[in-house]
Amino acid sequence: MHVDENDVFWMVRVKHSAVEIDFDSQRARLRVRDLDVFDDHDLANSLTQGLGLPNPPLVPSLPPIKGVPPIRAKVSFDVEWNGAVDTAEIENSSQKFKGSFLSTGATISWSAEQPGFSFQSDMPPDPKANLLSVLGRERNGVFFA
Repeated sequence: MHVDENDVFWMVRVKHSAVEIDFDSQRARLRVRDLDVFDDHDLANSLTQGLGLPNPPLVPSLPPIKGVPPIRAKVSFDVEWNGAVDTAEIENSSQKFKGSFLSTGATISWSAEQPGFSFQSDMPPDPKANLLSVLGRERNGVFFA
């Protein structure tokens, strides 16, 4: 399903055991195997569920984006955050938000397969390919106090 009953998209539930977090040790991991997803080909087809964009509304000079029906696929990924390179404490009482945030190193290994195609990211993942990663612990709204 592309959009769930709460109008949430691009998010899926994972097993509780897929997530490991030790904020005090500046480490976290998300490991998912063989997750059933739709391959939507591109952003336009993901947002339109395969209809494409015959006339891109924001930039009329762009060529139309052909509709491509979604294809069932499976993905697996392993994301590891490790070691703080910077920290930040943020509090905004007027917006009822506060949190502790760690800028960290991170690596991602990722694979996908669908009929006639498969992809595997570089192994082992290159930590230098990471531009920005953040772990955070926050409270907001009714949980702010």
